[in-house]
Amino acid sequence: MDLQILEHRVRVLSLARRGLWLYTHPLLKLLLLPRRSRCKFFSLTETPEDYTIMLDEEGFKELPPSEFMQVVDSTWLVLNVLSNGRSSTSSQAIGVTKIAKSVIAPLAEHNVSVLMLSTYQTDFILVREKDLPVVIHTLTGEFDIYKEVKGESIPVNCDDVSNGFLKPKHAASPTVHPVQSPRNRFCILTVAPDTLPAIATVLIDVLFYSHRFPSDLLLTSSSGELWRMVRIGGQPLGFDECGIVAQIAEPLADADISAYYISTFNFDHALVPEEGIDGIIELLQKRQESSS
Repeated sequence: MDLQILEHRVRVLSLARRGLWLYTHPLLKLLLLPRRSRCKFFSLTETPEDYTIMLDEEGFKELPPSEFMQVVDSTWLVLNVLSNGRSSTSSQAIGVTKIAKSVIAPLAEHNVSVLMLSTYQTDFILVREKDLPVVIHTLTGEFDIYKEVKGESIPVNCDDVSNGFLKPKHAASPTVHPVQSPRNRFCILTVAPDTLPAIATVLIDVLFYSHRFPSDLLLTSSSGELWRMVRIGGQPLGFDECGIVAQIAEPLADADISAYYISTFNFDHALVPEEGIDGIIELLQKRQESSS
């Protein structure tokens, strides 16, 4: 398999819910009018606490600073695991589960903090730009690593990032964070690009006014498949602790359970199949008890 380092330099920020009105125009531009923006990487996640936005530096320039915005100091790089040169897809376990042992666990062991962003098509792993040498040295034995430069994939030589490299200390045992599963039920969806103009008003309604979405315009992963959310953390997790994603992803991988994983500014979230949710929660709690 290949590991691609995308060329986007990403900022991560929190937008207070009460300040959404101030950002309506730039958010709609980034979401619905991509040709009018130079932004090439954009993600918006709504939680009860806030809106988490991950976007590249070009997109970040379009968001005015205000009292409603908190920005992580670090710049993040985006990694994508490819299989035979294409985003990995499989009829087996999907989402973060398929990269738990090859990517997530080794980075945790080498004290690299990661953010995860699972999508319908693929999984993005965000690492701090300063941690890139550690990432390459850690994963070079498992993957052929390429760096995207002006749209082209250039092989990365491990020696190219060796200057000043210090072997990282292995991470201490991570803090065991509580998990809980609200009663909400979720669908994993993708919207065909050519339908975006037709559903613009619907997206605006979902983002700013309600939570309705017309099922006839969506492509779901399978008919009738529903997912439940597992929320990780009782207090805001921060960005320095390592091993949080691994703490959830590894036991799910051992049990061959699919999971989509989304990191946000305050907490982490895993979407797992609704069928068997009680057993999944029990599995995660037992693994945490054995680690504490």
